[in-house]
Formats: sequence, C-alpha cells, structure tokens
Amino acid sequence: MTLQQLHYIITISKMGSMNKAAAYLYVSQPSLTSAVKELEKELGITIFIRNGRGITLTNDGAEFLQYAQQVYQQYEILLEKYEMPGNVKKKFAVSTQHYSFAVKAFVATVNSYDTTKYDFALRETATYDVIQDVGTLKSEVGILYLSDFNRKVITKHFKDNDLIFTPLITCKAYVYLWKGHPLAHEKSISFNQLRDYPALFFEQKNGSFYYSEEILSTNEYERTIHTCDRATNLNLMVGINAYTLCSGIICEELNGDDFVAVPFRDDEENQNSTMEIGYITKKHTMLSQVGERYIEELRNYLKEIEGYIAEDEGTSKSKKSNSK
Repeated sequence: MTLQQLHYIITISKMGSMNKAAAYLYVSQPSLTSAVKELEKELGITIFIRNGRGITLTNDGAEFLQYAQQVYQQYEILLEKYEMPGNVKKKFAVSTQHYSFAVKAFVATVNSYDTTKYDFALRETATYDVIQDVGTLKSEVGILYLSDFNRKVITKHFKDNDLIFTPLITCKAYVYLWKGHPLAHEKSISFNQLRDYPALFFEQKNGSFYYSEEILSTNEYERTIHTCDRATNLNLMVGINAYTLCSGIICEELNGDDFVAVPFRDDEENQNSTMEIGYITKKHTMLSQVGERYIEELRNYLKEIEGYIAEDEGTSKSKKSNSK
C-alpha cells in the first residue's frame, strides 16, 4: 500500500468517476483502474462497485476511506510542517455550531496566511454534522458545547467517532435579543417573562433534544421558530421580538451593536445550566500549523471576554469584545 494509492482512492471517491479522477490526477484511466485493483487485491476487499453511472463505495470501501483520509491528511500535515515544496494548496476546515466567536477566530487565522496557497472552509452547521465532519476528517476542528443534559449522549458520539473534546470556556445561559426588545434593559430575565415572545432554535437533522444548540432546550416553550443560520435569527429578533438562549458571548465586531445578551434568571421549575464550550479533534492526529493557529486565536479571544462574563452577570451585555 502506498500514499499514492491512498490519494487515488480519496480522489476517486470525491469525483465519483474513474474517468474524472484520472483527468484530475493526470494519469490514464487504465493506470488508475489497475492501481485500485492492485490495492483491492492486497487488502482482500472490494473498495468500489463500478457501473454505467460511475462508481459507488462498498461498505468495506467506506470504512477504508475513513482510515485513508486520516493517514493522507497526516501526510499532508507533515509536508506542511517541514515545508516541503509543492504547488498543491494546503487545506484547513472548521465545522461549528453557530458561534460568531468561532467565525472571528477563523477570520483572524485566515488573515495570517496567504490565501492563494490555502483552501479554507468554515461550516456553520447542525451539531450532528459538526461531529461527523471531524470524525471523517472533512474538517480538522469542530466547535460545540457540552452540558449536564447532553454530555452522556454527545460524548458517546465522540467515542464512536474517535474524537477528543478539549474545553475552552464555561458560561451560564443568557437571553440573546434585539436592543429594541421590551426586555432588553432588564438586569436579568426569567422564563415566565419570555412566554409572550418566540424562541429561536437552530434546526437539527435528527430532531433530538440532546443535539440542540440552545441550552435549556427541554423547557416548555409556547412559541418556537426553527431556523438554519445566524443571519435569519438576527432578522427575526428585530422583526418579531424573537429571542434565543445562548452563551452570552456576542460579537459586535461581526454582528453590530444592535443586540444584547441578558443573564437568564432561573426558578425552581426552570433551572439555569452551564455550557462547557470546546473543540473536538480526531484522536491520534496532530493539528496542522493552521489548526494550531486557529485554536490559539480561539483561546486568546475567549480569554479576553472570560473575565467580563464572570465580572458582571447581573447586567445586560453589549460590548465590542463579545460573540454568540
């Protein structure tokens, strides 16, 4: 088995066709087919099923592809680390729940590199997809949170995908809303005060409460709206006085100063909870230089605001060094 064969398998899977992969790799189609057959014979499995419409991964092939991607990505990281020559663009991708601080750190990271030499990707997506993206090495880093409620289920998903969770910051729930909202100037907001306003939730593919991005997702909400992106949430906050429950970390630099986060005030029936926000990576892999820089930018940014969060949980928040 060679790195070249692994590269071939990964490329064929992406292209979905032997002919397209051969053209992309600048090799003849017979040579590519021969290389795949040799590898299949060596491994004793069938990787691809070939038909008139192209190729399809077998179950054995899909499992092998995950390991091949992991090995080949580490090879590319070694090339990057030791500055081997080459014209192939280096890749870095992040998958995250909808956090503007994750975007801010990504912006700072991208600005530190020559974008003509890198292929960057930032995916704000559902919780399940964050885990799957990092598990399959589609993304190098994933950003999400754990709580007492979701920890058991989510950490099992981490284990199934050979992932490591590293904490970054902990915080209580805040009510995130438009500064023109009737409750925006409250020092704290109870669940009963929110009953007349729509609660916003990011849509999750599997529909499980355990994968919800919003803390306190199991409470009984009389009015709910599900969305897929932060921009829509911000529009609905202004248009219909909607709100969401979040970490209290809001980024004026990216979202403007039209929004505030007010501490959530709990009661006997609606207890507050702690969000432990962190990042996930694949086990037994090392971060690329870009990945290390991204984590550094995250830590630096969150360190700036951590003291502010702890300092005053009794007032509404709207500060330049803040994010969702």
